[in-house]
Amino acid sequence: MAETVVSDARPAQQAGRAYLELDGITVAFPGVLALDGVSFDVRAGEVHGLMGENGAGKSTLLKVLSGVNTTQAGALRIGGVEQHFTGTKAAIDAGIAIIYQELHLVPELTVAENLLLGQMPARFGVLDQRALVARALAGLERLGERIDPNAQVKNLSIGQRQMIEIGKALMRDARVIAFDEPTSSLSSRETKQLMKIIQALRAEGRAIVYVTHRMDEVYELCDRVTVFRDGRCIETFESVADLERDRLIQCMVGRSIQDVYGYRSRKGGDVQLEVRELTGPGLAAPVSFAARKGEIVGFFGLVGAGRSELMKLIYGAAKPASGEIVLNGKPVRFGTPRDAVRAGLALCPEDRKAEGIVAIASVADNLNLSARRHFSPWRFLLDARRERSLASEYIAKLAIKTRNTETPIGTLSGGNQQKVILSRWLAEQIDVFLMDEPTRGIDVGARAEIYNLLYELAEAGRTVLLVSSDLAEVIGVADRVLVMKEGQIVGDLPKAEATPDQLIKLALPR
Repeated sequence: MAETVVSDARPAQQAGRAYLELDGITVAFPGVLALDGVSFDVRAGEVHGLMGENGAGKSTLLKVLSGVNTTQAGALRIGGVEQHFTGTKAAIDAGIAIIYQELHLVPELTVAENLLLGQMPARFGVLDQRALVARALAGLERLGERIDPNAQVKNLSIGQRQMIEIGKALMRDARVIAFDEPTSSLSSRETKQLMKIIQALRAEGRAIVYVTHRMDEVYELCDRVTVFRDGRCIETFESVADLERDRLIQCMVGRSIQDVYGYRSRKGGDVQLEVRELTGPGLAAPVSFAARKGEIVGFFGLVGAGRSELMKLIYGAAKPASGEIVLNGKPVRFGTPRDAVRAGLALCPEDRKAEGIVAIASVADNLNLSARRHFSPWRFLLDARRERSLASEYIAKLAIKTRNTETPIGTLSGGNQQKVILSRWLAEQIDVFLMDEPTRGIDVGARAEIYNLLYELAEAGRTVLLVSSDLAEVIGVADRVLVMKEGQIVGDLPKAEATPDQLIKLALPR
């Protein structure tokens, strides 16, 4: 997990009337009551935490604030004035900015164009390129980022893209700013910078809604915290400092989770995957390692260390320059990811939205993307009955929260989307699972379920490679940890030696 550091003490919580008020907000979709009479407020100069499991209604609430979702009942007031948003422009004009976890950037445009999208400076009716770059540079300086304003966003890292998303809101000078899992893709340095930005915004009297699953951030940054569950506002805690973590978790999930990682040791078998002197894009030196049947091997490192690039090279999504991959004792060469899946190796990618799902397609279609070839000897025919049956089977097995098999996967929470991706590979004969940030943006309850699935895979003799930027996660789940730095493996530590100090020491650049 990216380190969270807050150097300044929180200011005394401001008394008086709330700046943002939500009173009895109700939102219903066909067959689903997404928000059921939600009421809470956010004061000027306050960071108000919002927590709850995936699917609890947090994202729906943010879409109400942004003007995307309309309400069936309730009132939304800003500065005491009731608002009725007819679209996103109305919300922006009212001084609201939402920074979503799933990025809303235009990859083909430049950094400057994305930062000022919708408010481009013009001169004599023509885009003023000089003013555009100057304003973008000022915004990037406030973010603490050294990024070329003329660079295309598609060429940036995920962490840099997240900072550009944050910069878009700051450029609009919003009075109400909602952050949705803002640190999920950020490095330690970027997280520290974001915390400084939020502290400055609070000091300026902005009303800040902070949605996160990371408890350290809640305790270090938030003044109050409200918990959602099943579309309802369960409780608002007036003092985070006096709130016990077990009480907060129980309020979120409706049950006690003593150990979210629930580590289960097991005996490893023969070597199932061996990587020998592999080189390619993102690697600075040849990489070699081996992983056994029944083993969960963690990969830890800072953003840009080369972990995701290594997984893509193994999976056939990128082409190695040299080296060898051995699967179950036989050398293999994957020209494409399809070859890897056919051989028994699959990847759950870091960027679920862009690389893991087809957002407009149904849950059933996404789950059957690979396995459907088994259902028909004629590739141009689909067996809808068998596909629905398989989807229903895994929806039940993994407790996926969806209205039905035909629900568009893009409407599901991040945790449930991840379960669908896992189901896709569980329906195949997969021996090696490459899991790249599998719990990014996922709540504590869903995390525990996913960790349990990983243990079950290992206990069944499968091999799991777990890439994680969450230090506690990689220590809590992995049997041993490989540390990557600057495109190479710099450490291989058994669980007993994988302490936070040791991992961080190895991962930090020279």
